[in-house]
Amino acid sequence: MKEKKNIPYVTTNLRNHIIEAPEIIRKASGIVIFGKRIKSLIFSTDVAVIKNTNADAIMSVYPFTPQPIITQSLILASDVPVFCGVGGGTTTGKRVTNLALDAEFKGAMAVVLNSPTTDDVIKSVRKTIDIPIVVSVVSEHEDIKARIDAGVTIFNVSGAKDTAKIVRNIRKEYPNFPIIATGGPTDESILETIEAGANAITFTPPSNTEIMRSLMEKYRGDML
Repeated sequence: MKEKKNIPYVTTNLRNHIIEAPEIIRKASGIVIFGKRIKSLIFSTDVAVIKNTNADAIMSVYPFTPQPIITQSLILASDVPVFCGVGGGTTTGKRVTNLALDAEFKGAMAVVLNSPTTDDVIKSVRKTIDIPIVVSVVSEHEDIKARIDAGVTIFNVSGAKDTAKIVRNIRKEYPNFPIIATGGPTDESILETIEAGANAITFTPPSNTEIMRSLMEKYRGDML
């Protein structure tokens, strides 16, 4: 029987309130990038959340035109590696390549391109930057081989209820290719995605409104 290790936990009164990654994610193999093993990624662009989480990395993708000042703010706020969104949907062409290079210069661990990104844009980014290129996969009908040939380093599968199925299909054809995937809202859905072949899992934290609501309820209870 394997001996269970005693792991010391160190915290303080002011820093013991953090957003923790679901423990089940530790079952994932992880992806080693530049010597760091990444298993859990928190999906957020909120600097307060980014500064108060135990996730291994930050997945910062947002539904607006990427801007260097946002990239800089996210990386400065984070104590762990940041995967930065650089467009590929509304933002296309040379601008994506320029944003990717800027993100690398600012210290991003990887850049994330949206699903509509063309293979030509991926090739341009690959010729320009040295850090990993993560491309989102949202459907089982996407041409995975063409993406790999274009220079993608890691897939980020986000297929809602079909996520585990898409991961399984990719894993069948490419047994060793790095895959990040959304895990869903429960331990069961996260475990299913890991067992399908995902190496790392992204999770969505509760909103600031939800956190503040529970905190205010506690404060009100303390006043009684």
